[in-house]
Amino acid sequence: MAVVATLRALRNRSISSFAHRSVNRFISTLVIAEHEGGFVKPSSLSALAAAEAITKENSVSVLLGGSGSTLQKAASHAASSHPLISEVLVADLDILEHPLAESWAELVHSIQRKGGYSHIVSASTSFGKNVIPRAAALLDVSPITDVISIAEPRVFVRPIYAGNALCTVRYTGQDPCIMTVRSTSFPYHINLTDAEPRSAPITQVDLSFFSEETLGKSRYLTLASQDTERPDLGNARVVVTGGRALKSTENFKMLERLAEKLGAAVGATRAAVDAGFVPNDLQVGQTGKIVAPELYMAFGVSGAIQHLAGMRDSKVIVAVNKDGDAPIFQVADYGLVADLFEVIPELLEKLPEEK
Repeated sequence: MAVVATLRALRNRSISSFAHRSVNRFISTLVIAEHEGGFVKPSSLSALAAAEAITKENSVSVLLGGSGSTLQKAASHAASSHPLISEVLVADLDILEHPLAESWAELVHSIQRKGGYSHIVSASTSFGKNVIPRAAALLDVSPITDVISIAEPRVFVRPIYAGNALCTVRYTGQDPCIMTVRSTSFPYHINLTDAEPRSAPITQVDLSFFSEETLGKSRYLTLASQDTERPDLGNARVVVTGGRALKSTENFKMLERLAEKLGAAVGATRAAVDAGFVPNDLQVGQTGKIVAPELYMAFGVSGAIQHLAGMRDSKVIVAVNKDGDAPIFQVADYGLVADLFEVIPELLEKLPEEK
C-alpha cells in the first residue's frame, strides 16, 4: 500500500508540474503603455516589469496609441526597452492621442479579440484607472486593481483598507486576466549588459473597426496643467509634502522654494487640497497619487491612513510636526517635533542652491 501511495503522489506531482508548465507555455501579455515626448513613461516600464513577474516564459506585446512623430519615436523606444517584448503594436489615430476611455477601451477590445492574450496589464495611473474598467466590461471579465505583488500567473496581492491589510486574490475567470499594477511595487531596471539591445518588430494596428458611433460618444476639450520645471510627482526621487498646517497658498510657496533647492516634487495631503491651498494633482494618498521616492519629507502632515497608503513605500521618510503624537512619526525614519514655520526657513537659509 505504501508503494501504491508513493506512486500516486509522484503521479499527482508530475501532473501538477506538467499543468504548471502548460499554463506558462500559453501565457501572453498585452501591456497598455503611455508615452510622452517620444519615450515610454516610467510607470508603463514598471508594467513591463510586472509582465515579467507573471512568468519569465511570457510573450509580451506593447500597445501604444496616438499620432505623429512622437508616437513612432516612442514605438522605437518600446521595441528595445525589454527583452521579453515580442511585438510593439502602434495605433496611429488622432482620437487616441488623448486618454478617452471609450476609444481606448474599443481599441483594447479589438486587439484582444485578435490576439487572444491571457493577461492585459496597465499601470495604476489615471490613464489605466480610466481605460481598464471599461475595457474589462467590454470583454466581460472582472479587473483586478492596484496589484503590488504577483505570486503566480493568476495569484496576486493587492492592498485593502487603505493599505492596512493585504489581500491575496486568485483569478478564476476566463481570459484575459486584466489588471492594473502599482508602479512603485514593480521597479524597472535597465539592462546595461547587452552591447546590442534587441529590437522587437513594430506593427501598425488596423483601425478600420472604429465607427462614428464610437468616436462620437466623447470628445477631448482641453487640458489644464501648471507649467513647472520640477520633476513629476509620481516619479520624483525626492518629494516634499505639506499638510493643512501650512494654512495658506502663500505658505505653500515657501515649500515650493524648498523643493526647488532640493530638486524635489511638491506633494500635498487631501486636507490641504480640499482647503484650496494647492491643485488636486499634487495630492498624495489613497485617493491621490502613490509615490515611493528615495526621500519623502512631510511638513505639517498628521499621517492619516489614507495619506500613508500613498507614501509608506518611500525609502526614507522625514516628518516635521508640532504634535509629538502624530501618526506620521510611527512610519517616519527621522522625526522632528518642531514648528514647520521655523524649520523650513532655516532649511532654506542653510541648504545650497541646486546645481
